[in-house]
Amino acid sequence: MQHYVMEREGYYEDIPAEVAIERFKSGPSVVKAFASGEVDVALFGITPAMVLADKGTDAGILAANSRNGFKIMGATELVDRYEQEGKAAFEHFEQERGRKVRFGAPPDGSVPDIVLRYWIQEDLDLGEMESVIAKSKVPPAKAVQTIQSGDIDATIIQEPFATIISQNDNFGELAWSGNILENHPVTVLFANRKILDDTEVSQSLAEQHTAATEFTTGSPDRAAAHAASVIGSGVSEDLAKAAMESKASDFLSDPHAITDQATTMGEFVANVGNIEKPVATENLFAFDPYDTIQE
Repeated sequence: MQHYVMEREGYYEDIPAEVAIERFKSGPSVVKAFASGEVDVALFGITPAMVLADKGTDAGILAANSRNGFKIMGATELVDRYEQEGKAAFEHFEQERGRKVRFGAPPDGSVPDIVLRYWIQEDLDLGEMESVIAKSKVPPAKAVQTIQSGDIDATIIQEPFATIISQNDNFGELAWSGNILENHPVTVLFANRKILDDTEVSQSLAEQHTAATEFTTGSPDRAAAHAASVIGSGVSEDLAKAAMESKASDFLSDPHAITDQATTMGEFVANVGNIEKPVATENLFAFDPYDTIQE
């Protein structure tokens, strides 16, 4: 969201460097581009940032971007069962259907995958996720079509896709990630060493990002219109405005606000095997630019 605002409101023009914007179709592709030095700054999930830091990439998180950003959506039958039976719904579903609940989610170790694992294993205390549900890899952009076609029973998804799914009476909300792992980070502003060492540029990025967060909070309808104009792909302005009203649309800039939950998520990313061990806060975050503009 901050990127949409920064692009449409001209905030990038105030950064003392030439800014060239490139959009990527998937998380792995932007991670690869960052690792190769093709891009200097990225807006992506916090778990890719952990993976890059674990692999020795000299970079850091300049700003948080969003938190609490997922809803677990399911077929109405499953939602009703969960509301009535709680965590026992998964076992009873399997007993009656002869199969586990089918979940669609991005790859292992992604932010939504980590939140889903935390929900099953820690919040519901049902044991290893793989023993409770049948997970298949479904990209966010395809989740709406996949759940509506009946190929999956549930998905963990961000906005505006959660709002799209909720508009169909055959589906409802199982849980919100903000209740599962309160204030967990989703996306971040990640910069390489060249940017971090350029004090003027790094501070300006943090400053413009913060201004975009304030704009989003103060003018959500206008921010939604900016998002719709950049995203395209059938995301109308009305849909974007509706999604902005969702509790899963929670935007911020302060990197300090996400350090504790980043540590918790890092343990799960390590357990999945995407990183060797949780990345220390001092190796993952670059606080100085944000702290300086707050003085």
